[in-house]
Amino acid sequence: MQKGKAYGAYAQSSASVESPAKLVEMLYEGILRFSALAKKGIEDEDIEKKIYYINRITDIFAELLSSLDYERGGEVAHYLTGLYTHQIKLLTQANVEDDVTKIDTVVRVTRGLLEAWREVHPNELLGNAV
Repeated sequence: MQKGKAYGAYAQSSASVESPAKLVEMLYEGILRFSALAKKGIEDEDIEKKIYYINRITDIFAELLSSLDYERGGEVAHYLTGLYTHQIKLLTQANVEDDVTKIDTVVRVTRGLLEAWREVHPNELLGNAV
């Protein structure tokens, strides 16, 4: 994956991205949306669909990994590195094993991340950045 590929795709999908915080929110939402489609691909035994959406989710996690700032983020950035890497591992296993429960785990983790992100960045997400 080329660095910035996911960023470009999501930046184009929105009329305007008000802030980097909004972009991260959109990336998490994309993971949730593509996870539902990947699960449907597994349930429908549609190999192409399953692989396509799992790859999209993996690309988003790779983009999130590449955007971590270890100097400013410290322990949180290191924690997220492990968490994102584990999600990619689960997606790989889901792909190989056709296991929707692994995608369900990715969804639960991502929902938690999204909720936490919205709590930490409420003003930026509303377009009211200070």
